[in-house]
Amino acid sequence: MNEINIEQLLRSNIRDLVAYSSARSEYTASNVIYLDANENSFGSALGEPYNRYPDPLQWKLKESISGIKGIKKECQFLGNGSDEPIDLLIRSFCNPGKDNIVIFPPTYGMYEVSAKINDVTIKEVLLTDNFQIDLNKTFSIIDECTKMIFICSPNNPTGNIIDAASIIAILENFKGLVILDEAYIDFAEEYSFLDRIYEYPNLVILQTFSKAWGMAGLRLGLAFASPGIINVLNKVKAPYNINIVTQQLALQALCSEAFLNENVEAIIKERRRLETIIADISFVEKVFPSNANFILVRVQDAAGLYNYLKGQGIIVRNRSNMPLCKNCLRITAGTVEENNLLIK
Repeated sequence: MNEINIEQLLRSNIRDLVAYSSARSEYTASNVIYLDANENSFGSALGEPYNRYPDPLQWKLKESISGIKGIKKECQFLGNGSDEPIDLLIRSFCNPGKDNIVIFPPTYGMYEVSAKINDVTIKEVLLTDNFQIDLNKTFSIIDECTKMIFICSPNNPTGNIIDAASIIAILENFKGLVILDEAYIDFAEEYSFLDRIYEYPNLVILQTFSKAWGMAGLRLGLAFASPGIINVLNKVKAPYNINIVTQQLALQALCSEAFLNENVEAIIKERRRLETIIADISFVEKVFPSNANFILVRVQDAAGLYNYLKGQGIIVRNRSNMPLCKNCLRITAGTVEENNLLIK
């Protein structure tokens, strides 16, 4: 096992930080009179319980997630989308103007954005031509100031799974944090790395309710890691980062796992249909294999096709500005009707 010291990786000011203690984190018993948090005891126009602050650590929701994911509550962090834990990790572990992170373009853009906001240097290792990690180049650019490596699998925008052996090699040989973004894992044929957080203390898994669960509007992301890392995120986050409505609706949704499975099956079926039909269109040069809810398509004129589709009221994503993605459009698998219009 790769031995790492979370405390040593932390920024010194975060290590010494005394977290804000919110009203609801100090006392959680029921059937008491709350006169401690300057809430409005007379209620709200929406009625109970919206006049009260939500559970700052979302224990009831985490308990429900444990039943589905099989991960202990103390190994979970819930954030405002996956973007919140991405930012919190960089903010907590990377010293501005000194430390760096490694990313593998083409990949999800928020790793770079969050690093730049926090004045953290970005080291890039381009994926290979088949969108896999070049381990030799990766280990050659890591230095004593490299605090974390971000891996997206299935990768956005390419849709492919990153080779498990490469991920394990990095986990076992890198002394910093490895953040594995599994936002699209529900659509993949390969298994999640989720249960490996108990094996690798430097592993952080990101997942989301935005994709397979169909709750992008709720902005609810998940991070799974060792309790030491989760405690850091809880110390740095805003006191009430997940509002009470999101917690309630997510709890309701988690009772509908059958709906999730049906949705995933329907999306994969439509993705495969798009892959087959679009590949036969004359100006399409390549449809890349996908394990996500989207496909990456190389065409003769991506900008022209993007603008044409926009004129027809169909919005796709032009990814031509990303490395290895010249003249490529990323197309989400929509409903049957939406996909039929796209094909037409």
